[in-house]
Amino acid sequence: MAAQRTLGINGLGRIGKLTLWHHLGGDEFDRIVINLGRHVGTSLDSLAQYIAKDSTYGPLHRFLHGRSGVRDIEVVDEAAGLMSAHGKELVILREARDPREIPWRQNGVELVVECTGTFRDPFAEPDAPRGSLRGHLAAGARAVVQSSPFKSKQKGHPLPDDAAILINGINQYQFEPGTHKLISAASCTTTALAHMMRPLLERDLTRNMITAGMSTVHAATPSQPVLDTVPKAGATDLRKSRGALDNVVITSTNAAAALEQVMPEIARIGFMADSVRIPTSSVSLIILNVTFQSETLPDGTVSVSREVINGIYREAGEAEAHGLLRYSDEQNVSKDLLGEDAAVVIEGVETHTRTGFVDLRAPAQKAGAGSQCETLHVPLTHVKVFGWYDNEMGSYTHRLGELTEHVARSL
Repeated sequence: MAAQRTLGINGLGRIGKLTLWHHLGGDEFDRIVINLGRHVGTSLDSLAQYIAKDSTYGPLHRFLHGRSGVRDIEVVDEAAGLMSAHGKELVILREARDPREIPWRQNGVELVVECTGTFRDPFAEPDAPRGSLRGHLAAGARAVVQSSPFKSKQKGHPLPDDAAILINGINQYQFEPGTHKLISAASCTTTALAHMMRPLLERDLTRNMITAGMSTVHAATPSQPVLDTVPKAGATDLRKSRGALDNVVITSTNAAAALEQVMPEIARIGFMADSVRIPTSSVSLIILNVTFQSETLPDGTVSVSREVINGIYREAGEAEAHGLLRYSDEQNVSKDLLGEDAAVVIEGVETHTRTGFVDLRAPAQKAGAGSQCETLHVPLTHVKVFGWYDNEMGSYTHRLGELTEHVARSL
């Protein structure tokens, strides 16, 4: 009889809950140990109802099995924290908040997905006063996959040798079982952006970008209040305390900085990124702007065109990025992509290019004469590409789950 395969999940917020959903629908783990660090509702049945229903994605059983699905979640032993859901055993831990105090070892957990959003510093020691990622290792885990970007006060320092930022379908093969113990799965936006950039970076015609930038029109997140609140002490961005239901909120994103760590070649471009939060529950949109130096072809057209860019994405979706990038010629709205199992969906009908010419002065030497300057008439093509991504389940949590499964098989 095969050994029971166990996964640990710390935190059951949006990504923690959807991570559980992902693995309930998979075959990698038979048993899932969930640490809440507190009691929920009046009994475990309150938790069962929370797990079984979702305002964004509907009932769990329909998510897993479609129209024919039936609810299959029950409390087995209230005192012991035992539940069952769709053929898998769930163990609910309700006592420890500090990762080093969570009984992972006693529960046979070697791999933990950290989903609280609280423990993000790969430098913090296991006995840090407020807890740390490394606390999971001290509690018995062999590796931790963090469902968010690393965040540390030691800015500018390279990551510790045992830490890595990995995105499934981009660089997950860099995981080294004997070395890496802390793995960040980056963010939903970085994941989608990486899959938008990769096809361009892998082709000679579009590899040498001059500038690039992106804006994400992003669905609301739990970090935003429903109604206006008083800013926290030390808050510098007052917009983050404004009500998410009534406002379009300009904010920031670290997607470009994180992307440089996953794709080092991005650093030379000088990538910029920003974010605008909107009052929707999920599905976001990346607007990618890239400038290329084009070539004028014999027929008077330029080498980088709308047809060329869309052709690159169409080819990638059918070849190296199949299942991760999807190209669409349809006119979509955000709800159409809810639950879409792709890191990014390119909205091909909205791809735009515009070519202009810039005069560059370059020094030239002429025989018998002094140094002169010659003017080069260079075509520059600006490209705008739109990419949808279901920032909760479809685009991000599925990639996080696949990365977790890859790490589990490699341990």
